[in-house]
Amino acid sequence: MSTENELFSAVDALLERVSQDPLPPPAERKRLREAAGLSQDQIAAALQTRRETVSGWEAGRTEPRPPKRAAYARLLEGLAERFPPAEAGPVAETTPAPAPAPAPVVASVVPAAPTAEEAAPAVASAPPASPAPPVPTAPSAPRSPATPPATATAATQAPAGRQAAPPPPPRGGREASGSRATADARYPHGPLAVVDVDADRRVVAYCVGGLLLDVPAKTLPALVEWTLGEAGLGAPRLNANGHDADPVLVLTDAAAERFGLPSRLSEEERHTGRLPDDHKVVKQLAKAQWQLTRRGLGPWAWIYRPAQGSKRSCVQLCILGWDALDSRSWGRAAGLPPAQLARLLGVYATRVITPRGTTAVNGLELMTALHPPTRASRPDADGCRHREYNPGSLGSQPVDCAPPEAPDGHPLLAHLPRFHQRGPAEVLLEEAYDWARPLTDEECLKPYVVGIDVNMAFAAGANGAVVGLGAPTHVTRPVFDAKVPGCWLVDLSGVELDPRLPSPFTPTGERPQGPAWYATPTVAYAVELGYDVRPVEAYLRRETGRYLDAWYQRLRDAYVATMADLGVTTGMEPQAFLDAMARHREVDPDLALVLSAIKATVKGGIGKLRERPRGGGWRPGQPWPALLRPTWRPDIRAAVISRTRVNMHRKMLKLAGATGRFPVAVLSDCAVYASDGPSPLDVLPHDGGKPLKGGFQLGVSPGMVKHEGTQTVLWAEGVREEYGNDLNLARYIKDGQITAKDNGE
Repeated sequence: MSTENELFSAVDALLERVSQDPLPPPAERKRLREAAGLSQDQIAAALQTRRETVSGWEAGRTEPRPPKRAAYARLLEGLAERFPPAEAGPVAETTPAPAPAPAPVVASVVPAAPTAEEAAPAVASAPPASPAPPVPTAPSAPRSPATPPATATAATQAPAGRQAAPPPPPRGGREASGSRATADARYPHGPLAVVDVDADRRVVAYCVGGLLLDVPAKTLPALVEWTLGEAGLGAPRLNANGHDADPVLVLTDAAAERFGLPSRLSEEERHTGRLPDDHKVVKQLAKAQWQLTRRGLGPWAWIYRPAQGSKRSCVQLCILGWDALDSRSWGRAAGLPPAQLARLLGVYATRVITPRGTTAVNGLELMTALHPPTRASRPDADGCRHREYNPGSLGSQPVDCAPPEAPDGHPLLAHLPRFHQRGPAEVLLEEAYDWARPLTDEECLKPYVVGIDVNMAFAAGANGAVVGLGAPTHVTRPVFDAKVPGCWLVDLSGVELDPRLPSPFTPTGERPQGPAWYATPTVAYAVELGYDVRPVEAYLRRETGRYLDAWYQRLRDAYVATMADLGVTTGMEPQAFLDAMARHREVDPDLALVLSAIKATVKGGIGKLRERPRGGGWRPGQPWPALLRPTWRPDIRAAVISRTRVNMHRKMLKLAGATGRFPVAVLSDCAVYASDGPSPLDVLPHDGGKPLKGGFQLGVSPGMVKHEGTQTVLWAEGVREEYGNDLNLARYIKDGQITAKDNGE
């Protein structure tokens, strides 16, 4: 332990440093943090303070005091070296610039250093263009989307860097935050563009911020060259050890046909998910020495050239007519006009990640972008840097799962007899709730059933989760340790709980019948409830970390910011919150689509951690491509789902103890209660205006709840009588509509 003299000496050193290193202005503090892709929570955790304190420093309301002031000054000094302001001169390869200037300026692109496992290269660009003289070649000049087709020719003769008309504000009468991408001098036109053909048959690119670029390319290879050389598209890396996001071109039907692609895939092509290798456009790309990944030229195609040193030359295509934007995640986004679609995707790219596939793919890619598997080493004796393991990441090589974590058909289970059904003592079954029970006589006398839904439940389950970073170790007769992630074979059938609550240990809510495999959070909850647990065996991971924290924080911030744009903010009174939620999708329907995509990114990303084999040709016992990813981690998926289900049970138990109310149905993150009134306020207690501590709380933040729907008890009893007591009311509480297909008939 430090002596008093040592402590005073340390404080004196900090005070001396403070006098030598004054802090930058509050606005610059915020710019530096955002440029580095850091959240206020991350800064607060590093400095051992609260997020609200960091927010006050950035707003200028308060100033840091010793000893945190010196540490904060050092952090800002380091960030300032990496992320100087745009006007300070040429930017370094990791430098995002501050807020966008009114007029975009074409700037040179400094390539990002690739990771060791990358086979593809970084963007090169044209030299900076002055905004004053006219552009010698008009096609790349930006123009306003408001320019009528008849005057498009005049617009194309404008000088490079001409200011474009801003996008229309959202329907709430204010510009949506995030509708313009964060500026970066290397990527003046944002992360992506929607390419379309206008009324004059000219190919135009709709960029984020309302900018239009004329596209001179006549072929797909030329379009790729233009994108990397003149378009000024891309996005800065989310982590200093990662790489910048490749530019994305979204092709409308008209644009696809202009570049020789079909507007729709044939049935056979839909089945394979790509154009055949002998298609003329695929041959054009090969002739121009462009390559495609193994998935070929499909809805999301990655076109690249092999890495040359530190340069990346990659473009991502998103082809709308080939169902690249799945309606289950993106709603009607694929049918929006190009300018609206560019705005929608731009908000998602700015707040979440530049899209590069389905929302599930984006969720997984975001994990890697925030925790790259490798980093640059310190210079060796020859002054060279190499790629090395990045601490806290999952690394660049896949690890084997434990046998109980392996899904059916996994190579680890190839020795099992054909058609063998594994029971709870052989397989880890950590899944979300799907449980229902009959209403009691007392509940049948109430007029309503009310559903409440947890916001971003799986994201909240990921927050703070300690997960394994490496391979598992098999242990027999272990002593349970809640701090060690893994799976445990333990008998929890003796845990006694009120039968009006689902069991916290099974997805069906039924009481366990004997020993079963559980993830660490599930066993820890049994200990929390006061039960002695004695595992028979376990597969444990000793190298651990909070791998998903940054992922949660970015998605949380994206969700909360988008909800704020839709009129739902943190700290609202319960009734005001319910009123705002009832109309939030009408405030700006396009941003409501972004909201849906953010939620799909969370669920899809967690699901991708245990991706199953897809397509024909696979046989049980054979490996499938997803197993080659370091991010194929069914143990992490199980831990998140376990935490989510336990969180749900803990709050239901708290509510039952305080009010005597028990759920009649639970489906994943939705719970249904019999109620005297139609509002969640009739279910959730508010003591003196304060919600029940440790229970469900109405609000917008992840982990808090919103109103899912209300129906009458007569409706509930009617559908249960018609479809049986096994029907889960939570599945239909939102609109009350039940179909034979929904019921599995």
